[in-house]
Amino acid sequence: MIIALLLSIAAVLFLCWLLFTLASLALPFFAALLVGLWAHQAGAGIAGALVAGLSAGIATLVAGQLAFIFVRAAWVRVLIALIFAVPAAVAGYHAVHGLMAIGIASEGWRQTFGAVGAVVIGTSAWLRLAGGGGVGRRLEQSSQFQR
Repeated sequence: MIIALLLSIAAVLFLCWLLFTLASLALPFFAALLVGLWAHQAGAGIAGALVAGLSAGIATLVAGQLAFIFVRAAWVRVLIALIFAVPAAVAGYHAVHGLMAIGIASEGWRQTFGAVGAVVIGTSAWLRLAGGGGVGRRLEQSSQFQR
């Protein structure tokens, strides 16, 4: 009984982490899903759709990080970050609002928690892009791409 309870808690925590990660990567996830579904409808099969979708998601994330690194104008960098952060904030709002609907009856509190979730997850997506992830850090550390 105790092992089942501990495994249930671990599963819930894992799913919350997965939900937060997918919400903060909403734009690449959407691109991957869109291309994967298109490839499947075009007759690429399940394996082809998975490869195409995964490639599109990775390409979207890496292109955003590289554009953010190499563009010097501050307003363009803000625009690139907003392109990634706004879908993440919307996904975060809906994820937190939906989870709060399970245990909170008051609509006002659900809206409040949803707004806080949108800010947290949108900020996380912004910082994830601004941090550049692994690709950006490696490019900035190499002597060829020093600012």
